[in-house]
Amino acid sequence: MLTLLSLCLFSFLAGLIDAAVGGGGLIQIPALFTTLPREVPATLLGTNKFASAWGTLFATRSYLARVKVDWALILPAAASALVMAFAGAAVVSKVPTGWIRPFVLCTLIVIAVYTFRRKDFGSLHKPVVVGRRQQALALLLGGGIGFYDGLFGPGTGSFLIFLFVRVFGLDFLHASASAKVVNLATNIAALSFFVPAGRVLYGYAAMMACCNIAGSMVGTRLAVKGGARLIRWLFLCLTIVLIVKLAHDQWSLWAAASA
Repeated sequence: MLTLLSLCLFSFLAGLIDAAVGGGGLIQIPALFTTLPREVPATLLGTNKFASAWGTLFATRSYLARVKVDWALILPAAASALVMAFAGAAVVSKVPTGWIRPFVLCTLIVIAVYTFRRKDFGSLHKPVVVGRRQQALALLLGGGIGFYDGLFGPGTGSFLIFLFVRVFGLDFLHASASAKVVNLATNIAALSFFVPAGRVLYGYAAMMACCNIAGSMVGTRLAVKGGARLIRWLFLCLTIVLIVKLAHDQWSLWAAASA
């Protein structure tokens, strides 16, 4: 009972953070691995994805009720992300992730420095006019992010938000809303693997999903009320946390290899 209550608390917090800027897995996945250490990692990841997918669904619904998104831009990105997330998950065992982590770490550092130095970055909503070129670019970027999410994962939400702001001229609020639609597509792709494989602990996942939904509703309201300014600072904080975590993981791997 105590284990379930603990997981529910962490799921609520994960849903709240994830709804605003992504990164809920930074909270929910360690909680699952800590409280259920005897379970197979794939089952814990499937349980996490089941709970977070429901939170993402409700966060997406809440955003779309309050924020207008450009479907001509979002749908190509979401569709290609859905397909390429399958591809990433399919080759995950064949691609060494040792070279991915340092690359992602360097990229996140560049993103954090760029966002911090550009005080007006993401504060103004001046979307580009969507034509075939922009749709093709959205298709390409969505596919790349989807493949990365299926292959590795950490920082997916941060990358999506940054790209929607930098490439398509959205502010952080609209970028976060748009990113949620793409995240929902990649979650569906992941669950298509985990559910048929029986990699979900439904006894925990069902309650965690309810708490993740509750957190996502609170997080969405805070994001909409706080606007682009609040999301910008939350985005920076999350990116820094990701940098610290990836740096720690990389250092641990180097230390273990040299021991």
